[in-house]
Amino acid sequence: MNRIAVFEKVSFEQFAKSWQSCFGETDTDTVRRIYDRIQLPQRATAGSAGYDFFSPETFEIAPGEQILIPTGIRVRMREDYVLVLFPRSGLGFRYRLQLNNTAGIIDSDYYGAENEGHILCKLTNDTKEGKTVKLEAGKGFVQGIFLTYGITEDDAAEAQRTGGFGSTTDRKAG
Repeated sequence: MNRIAVFEKVSFEQFAKSWQSCFGETDTDTVRRIYDRIQLPQRATAGSAGYDFFSPETFEIAPGEQILIPTGIRVRMREDYVLVLFPRSGLGFRYRLQLNNTAGIIDSDYYGAENEGHILCKLTNDTKEGKTVKLEAGKGFVQGIFLTYGITEDDAAEAQRTGGFGSTTDRKAG
């Protein structure tokens, strides 16, 4: 198997900043407890393609509601790979749980972004049966798959990333 990446936790300071941004003022001891329980993503079996990301806390998402979850995770990977995030299959099947951007794209240069490459997942419960989704702390809720990619022969991209969502879309083609 081709080993191309390493998962790491973001710093406590970055996690706390993201947590406060998503959930409002939370006391430091609570945020520290959540941070200390964060598990690095892992595959469930030797044949699994996806790395399960584990919920840092227990959340409930009512029908039609959405939530932004800071995972506390970042990933350093080879330059010619991308990490693609999807909801865990069972959650998508049973609840129509969806990532708001359909599939999360984590580029290799995101690791060096100003937010330490902190991976956040925005999810929507799109159930048609009125079911509330309960994401238990420490249980898998999204999965990430590493994919290799290529570029065109005449590619000339030289810009450096600084941020996350939307930070690369303002670049002008020459």
